[in-house]
Amino acid sequence: MKRLATWLVGTVGVVVWIFAFGFILFAVNVMRAPERTAEQADGIIVLTGGQLRVKAGLKLLEEGRGRRLLITGVNPRTRKADIARTSGLTETELKCCVDLGYEALNTRGNANEARAWARKHGFKSLIVVTSSYHMTRSLIELTAKMPDAVLVPYSVVPQRFRDREWWLDFHTTRVLLSEYIKLFPAAARLVAVRTWSVDNNVAGSRAARSTGPL
Repeated sequence: MKRLATWLVGTVGVVVWIFAFGFILFAVNVMRAPERTAEQADGIIVLTGGQLRVKAGLKLLEEGRGRRLLITGVNPRTRKADIARTSGLTETELKCCVDLGYEALNTRGNANEARAWARKHGFKSLIVVTSSYHMTRSLIELTAKMPDAVLVPYSVVPQRFRDREWWLDFHTTRVLLSEYIKLFPAAARLVAVRTWSVDNNVAGSRAARSTGPL
């Protein structure tokens, strides 16, 4: 019993250490100033959660980095007129190339909405705009829904994250920890989707060989 207890304590300690170390790496990475690229794509997706994200997406659209823009997860009370007032663009400009998605309630919903929008317009490459701490999970969820799409991350660092070191601000630390924990089920779903896809492809290949000419 003593050996078992020692083994359990040691195992828990290792797991806690790995979790803590992974969280520190995650926090340091998302707090770093994002690298900007001039890469273009068919479309631009903004996952709602702050005005900085929307403004960044609209700026990319103005620069011609994508043909259309989807803002997914929009509050049902928000209309293009509201976005026009905060962005400086006219409703005519927004009507031309901006679509609002109202169905998504979470990141998985954002991915579903983005997939339907991309299919509708025949887009194969997408610039993904969201907060830096939210980007990793967003890419995971989008990849699970659109495994063949080219996803270009465009991270936005919230203003509050720039004001103080993350470990000195309880709110920032809580947001980062919550997002870090959410990564695990999202990654597990992606692995499950890919495993299922591989198994189906293997089964299909075997079936094709078995029914082929002798």
